[in-house]
Amino acid sequence: MTIASPRVWDQPADRTPTDRAPADRAPADGATADHRGLPTTFGAGGSEPYAQALQGEDNVLYLHGHRTDADPGAAARVSTMHAGRWSAGADAIDRALVAGVAGPVLDIGCGPGRMIQAALDEGLDAFGVDVSPTAVRIALIAGLAVLQRSVFDYIPLEGTWATLLLVDGNIGIGGDPDALLDRCVSLLAADGVLVVEVHRDPEHDLAYEGTLHDAAGHTSDAFPWAEIGVSALRRRAANVGLVQVAEWTRGGRSFARFARA
Repeated sequence: MTIASPRVWDQPADRTPTDRAPADRAPADGATADHRGLPTTFGAGGSEPYAQALQGEDNVLYLHGHRTDADPGAAARVSTMHAGRWSAGADAIDRALVAGVAGPVLDIGCGPGRMIQAALDEGLDAFGVDVSPTAVRIALIAGLAVLQRSVFDYIPLEGTWATLLLVDGNIGIGGDPDALLDRCVSLLAADGVLVVEVHRDPEHDLAYEGTLHDAAGHTSDAFPWAEIGVSALRRRAANVGLVQVAEWTRGGRSFARFARA
């Protein structure tokens, strides 16, 4: 199978998307909050620190997390993120994720596309979706096949993807791992696999409202996000018909692979 250009794969004119998440838990990987009232996306809105980090040399970002059930005066949880890693080429850990998997590969929340390139280097057909205009533009300039859209929108080859990637914390998309896992099941081929980067604490299972900041004081709009460890994810995955087939840790990063039960 050869991956066509994004224009060839774009949504047919006579099709209306019906695969969005339910309105009461609409995912936050769509565009910045608009007239439809959808929540904003990772790092978008405000002064756009995520987009700026992808394009500049000062690419250290700080994710501030606020639990909705926490006391109003409670301090935010702060995690440091390095956007430079997302924009750089794939490292040995990234390349190992796609070594031995089958194509076609769909990278969900692909960013500038380093995992797509890693899959191509393995001789696999690979494609990506992301809602960030900046990330998609960078990927397209690099010659990668990427569409700017939510994973809950129309995705080409639905039900036939051999490998789905959710790395760099992208299991957090929308702050609702259950909805995201359910969507992944609809995208996977019968014998397909889902590769997920997970939190290092196996029992970690946290949904929260986040804002992204940089050292210059730029701040994004708030967006729902989630973090989940492998044990917690295993239990959630079972509810949508997925079974864990592998887990491993390398270079301080933890991963798991799931298939249909």
